[in-house]
Amino acid sequence: MAFNLRTIFGLLFLLGLSSALKFDIVSSSSKNERCIRNFVSDGQLVVVTAIVSGSKGDGQIVNMHIKDAMGNDYGRPKNVVGETRQAFTSPADTAFDVCFENVLDSSKRQPRGTLSREIELDVEIGADARDWSSIQAQEKLKPVETDLRRIQEVVEEIVNEMEYLRKREQKLRDTNESTNERVKWFAFGTMGMLVGLGAWQIVYLRAYFRSKHLI
Repeated sequence: MAFNLRTIFGLLFLLGLSSALKFDIVSSSSKNERCIRNFVSDGQLVVVTAIVSGSKGDGQIVNMHIKDAMGNDYGRPKNVVGETRQAFTSPADTAFDVCFENVLDSSKRQPRGTLSREIELDVEIGADARDWSSIQAQEKLKPVETDLRRIQEVVEEIVNEMEYLRKREQKLRDTNESTNERVKWFAFGTMGMLVGLGAWQIVYLRAYFRSKHLI
């Protein structure tokens, strides 16, 4: 029982950790996107939260673009300042990019030196992206019940991810075995062709030398 409690509290501690990516993006007069890529499974909820420093009218325009590898577009907020949140549900197993660009405003007088904006990006996927406070209030759950519900969904996502990786590994193994089989038969075919070509050359040369009465 003590082990189970330690496991549960350990999971609660890990779920409580939140990490956001912070970086600076330098302004430029040309299009120069900086993208952060993540992978998501089919049907998973994704919540992208970006906090952009600065203020409107300071000569910099930060634009945001969320897209996936399948060509779907999930939002293009323009002139982002402060906190911006975008949510979408993935239509398939794919990768998605959160891109930013910092464009100089040509209508403003630019000060000397390099201008930049600081961006704090937080991407929540699956169970982490759900509003658990709202769920707790709607279903009248206790805090511990809410945490256990969240852990259950996280574990289910991990199991689904492991199953996906297992299927991918099996598919790659089948492809590898099929490739090896084809290479083996190609090698046998090449060797047979070379042996046949050598035998034909011997027969041809013997017939040629006999016609010339050399043998």
